Amino acid sequence: MKKIIVIVVLAAVVAVAAVVLLRPTADVVAVAGGKAVEAVPGSVVVRAEFQMELKSEEAGRIVKSELKPGRHFARGDFVAQLDPTDVKLAIEKTESDYAAAKKRIAVGSSIALELETAKQDLAAAERQLKAGGMAQALLDKQRRDVQQIEQRRALEEVNNKNQLDNFENDLAVKRRQLAKMTITAPADGTISQVLARPGDLIGGGTSIATLISDDRTVEARISEENFAGIKLGQKCYVRFLGYGAYLFDATVAQILPTADPATQRYIVHLDVKIDPAKLVPGITGEVSIVTAEREAKVLVPRRAIFDNTVFVVEDGRVREQSIEVGYTSLNIVEVLKGLQPGDQVIVDMLDQFHPGQRVKVRVLPPAN
Repeated sequence: MKKIIVIVVLAAVVAVAAVVLLRPTADVVAVAGGKAVEAVPGSVVVRAEFQMELKSEEAGRIVKSELKPGRHFARGDFVAQLDPTDVKLAIEKTESDYAAAKKRIAVGSSIALELETAKQDLAAAERQLKAGGMAQALLDKQRRDVQQIEQRRALEEVNNKNQLDNFENDLAVKRRQLAKMTITAPADGTISQVLARPGDLIGGGTSIATLISDDRTVEARISEENFAGIKLGQKCYVRFLGYGAYLFDATVAQILPTADPATQRYIVHLDVKIDPAKLVPGITGEVSIVTAEREAKVLVPRRAIFDNTVFVVEDGRVREQSIEVGYTSLNIVEVLKGLQPGDQVIVDMLDQFHPGQRVKVRVLPPAN
């Protein structure tokens, strides 16, 4: 008889243990007070500050290129080289012609010699006139001859100067052209697409690659009804979908005054405190722009609330509780009525629980 009683007791203990062990585990948070935040919600997307086409100003054949998708360049880095042979030959010819012109001018002008002789003849004629050995008319003619030669000499000097200036300008243009045969990065950025490769013959103004700027813009889109309260410098909290539930501090850096005509949502640029390497163009998320703050007695995770209702675990049993909410931010909600500090609310997989259900609890860190 005693053995039967022992067996029954053991079976009951095992049954109770089995029931307890088979109870589902509810992740709960013990609600507490803290700072409640009223915030304007918005969607967030990270964009490159600009995207530009790398272009060659000159025509030519690409003989060397460092362009590869994903490769980073700093401003001024070598990108590609066009064949400079023809331009170098043109520079050498112009330099040779320039040197020959300067040498010719340095040798002297026949007009200068003619002018010197005419001036000497004029001086001799003036002496003869004083001595009575020459007519005034002949002297006047010699003076006119000297003036004409002086004009020809002045014109020659102007032409010589213009010729040298033209050589210098031509050399400057060709050297500038030669410099442009070496293509460099116009800004810090990463290559997203390569459009030309070594061996390709390209024309002036041809795009050879697409460069995405290193600088990033975190763009928030705010609905029309919430836009009026947005101000520069307001504190924000940003959550990027690729980085889980972590909230990054941010501020409103720029407010664009016009709405997107398609969505009627206003664009706000944010300054986010985050490692710039994490701001990959295209990643999305959410933002809460803080418009008011106050101390609250009860705060709960936003994910614990459905239709102004929460599941409270009390004595191991689930109870449905209606609440009245106050300030609401991205992850945290202020509860004005319905909960007391210390109440344990279920925060995950709410669809797996129902009122009256017996559960085990796993207590998570506080909501704030």
